[in-house]
Amino acid sequence: MLPVTVQADRIALHELTRASAAELQDGGDGGWEWAPGGPHEGSRFAAGKMLAGLETSRHRTGWGAYVIVRTEDDRAIGGIGFHGPPEDGRVEIGYDLAESARGRGYATESVRALTAWALAQPDVEAVYATTDEDNTASQRVLERAGFRRIGDTPRPISGREAQHLFELHFLDQNRD
Repeated sequence: MLPVTVQADRIALHELTRASAAELQDGGDGGWEWAPGGPHEGSRFAAGKMLAGLETSRHRTGWGAYVIVRTEDDRAIGGIGFHGPPEDGRVEIGYDLAESARGRGYATESVRALTAWALAQPDVEAVYATTDEDNTASQRVLERAGFRRIGDTPRPISGREAQHLFELHFLDQNRD
């Protein structure tokens, strides 16, 4: 099955292939010309996680890691993707941007585009994300993308004190 591409106004999200994920994980560029400051370590980690999913047959096309490409200059500016396929109608999203691309709305546009794609799939009712308590920039991205903070995670993730949990439901997306 071919990798998924999701188009938005100023960016395109290209799902990683096995080869591009392996190259990113190994410290390369994954076949993309990156904006200064990229690829971010989170993109490399996501590529490795996707490869692990391919090895265990847990990965499903569309539910992996994507490169965020700015269409005006065809440069990769970050990564976005899912933490695995949907479970019980929910799927978790994560993202990062090269520092040189921050503050221009690309993260919000990317989150909106990939969330809309996910919510259009028959097995997804909600998309969620967690942010570190002190990562207010990421929290603002999620809020601008239509997510609502629904609470805090019951246990620390990534060795931090607390993380905030945000979620967007199918019904929220279709409300006028």
